[in-house]
Amino acid sequence: MKLPRLAGLVGLALAMSVASVQATTLEEVKSNGFVRAVTANEVPYGFTKEDGTAAGIGPEVAIAVLKKMGVSEIAWTVAPFGTLIPGLKARRYDFVAAEQNISPDRCKQVAFTEPNSSYGEGLLVKAGNPKKLTTYADIAKDPSLKVAVVSGANNIDFLRAVGVKDSQVVFIQANADAIATVKSRADAYAATELTVASLAKGQTEVEQVKPFTDPVVNGKPVRNYGGFAFRPEDKDLREAYNAALVEFRKSDEYKAILTNYGLSEASIKAAAEKKVADLCAGK
Repeated sequence: MKLPRLAGLVGLALAMSVASVQATTLEEVKSNGFVRAVTANEVPYGFTKEDGTAAGIGPEVAIAVLKKMGVSEIAWTVAPFGTLIPGLKARRYDFVAAEQNISPDRCKQVAFTEPNSSYGEGLLVKAGNPKKLTTYADIAKDPSLKVAVVSGANNIDFLRAVGVKDSQVVFIQANADAIATVKSRADAYAATELTVASLAKGQTEVEQVKPFTDPVVNGKPVRNYGGFAFRPEDKDLREAYNAALVEFRKSDEYKAILTNYGLSEASIKAAAEKKVADLCAGK
């Protein structure tokens, strides 16, 4: 049954009122004295140290940016990568600092900042690289091969794009499970170059594939651009954070954080040159 015009307007006003009440603003964050943030336990993008403090590219940049915004207290949560966006949408935290790749599909669910980092792909394999893998497409050539991927990570999209079948994929919950999985039930682990390098460091039974060729999707080598994710309705908070981030990216402090975790000058420059609007549009 069609609602009377007045009833329809009242319903619309009520919906708008509820939406505005639910939106988290910078003023509210400052009034509360803290902001709630989440990261995934994935070195070097975001993790917690033994003493419980947050570290990594995302958290350390977030801490510096929020401090410049007048927010010094952050309540950190660590969650599985695949639950970050669902948890944000469910209002369990106020933003995500895990260097998630800014993709069109994710942009339909959350509002990203401008890129904070840029990075390529990689493969972790058993020592000696017995299957002689050099790129994701090599896995597609042999249906008997298995490759591990963190559930919710966009590496699965790149694997599928070069022909890897879902029957070849072993989904794991966290980056921390990768080494054991490669040693026991997968021939490789697909992740970003920095993740793979961090996992392989100091290991004798697994190694990073070198040289590695980034997968080519839609005629272009794959490159990830990590950003911070906010709820779309929290426009005020996201815009304030984004403005502070863009300014912070010009500083030596910002560059020091990223280079400390292995990002090259070229990757830092690439992140600054790319626009979130283009990434969300798939450009």
